[in-house]
Amino acid sequence: MSDTTPVPSGDDAGDGDELAGTEAPLLEHLVELRKRIMYALLAVGTLFVGFFFIADHLFDFLLGPFKAATGNIEDVRLIYTAPQEYFFTQLSVALFFAVALAFPFLAAQIYAFVAPGLYKKERKAFLPYLMATPVLFLAGAALVYYVVMPLAMRFFLAMEVGGPESISIQMETRVSEYLGLVMTLLLAFGVCFQLPVVLTLLARIEVINSQQLKSWRKYAVVAVLVVAAFLTPPDPISQIGLALPMLLLYEMSILSVRLVERRRARNSDVADA
Repeated sequence: MSDTTPVPSGDDAGDGDELAGTEAPLLEHLVELRKRIMYALLAVGTLFVGFFFIADHLFDFLLGPFKAATGNIEDVRLIYTAPQEYFFTQLSVALFFAVALAFPFLAAQIYAFVAPGLYKKERKAFLPYLMATPVLFLAGAALVYYVVMPLAMRFFLAMEVGGPESISIQMETRVSEYLGLVMTLLLAFGVCFQLPVVLTLLARIEVINSQQLKSWRKYAVVAVLVVAAFLTPPDPISQIGLALPMLLLYEMSILSVRLVERRRARNSDVADA
């Protein structure tokens, strides 16, 4: 896949020579796009079929936070209230793990589609962010699995009521609802952990700068709290668990943007010299 790129001037003249004559018609772009989509669907479909046969083990892995919260595997009891509910839950588990495991391959297909239309220096600049995306997503997912979700489950379990002289109120969790809660938190944390990547990319194309991010800090705090309240269940554990890392990531983004600005200024000084 190639893209029609205007011939640059000045320092980018060499890059313009690099892409000269690589223009391709629209039909060729569409054929290349179809090929990349087919590769992606084939990868996800193959993993989905394989994961469906071990969906029970995968769901048992997702029950890890629940087991950690109860402290006793015998106290972990889930139910399903419709004949087809657990079957569709297995399908959801298989699809979730298939997409998650295939994500690096999907990202590689996207990069392979757009890379021929980029300058060499743009490809080099894009690759670190492509590699940082799954790492940050895994960091957010790990925070959910090992910290936030066990604390949230303990909070919910503490609300049970029971005794010899009082009514008994016990938590009977449906498999689909538990899976929905886990996947929501994993996706929410994984996506929100992409904040440094997004802000740094915006800084590279000079849409934002570090001074703007500093001046927006108080608004960012409000926005983070709103996002945490919207994406997480209505309990303080998961909301605080998402809000605090996002605020920390925002501060890390300011440092990352400042490094981008310093590198740009240094390159400008070298070019002037």
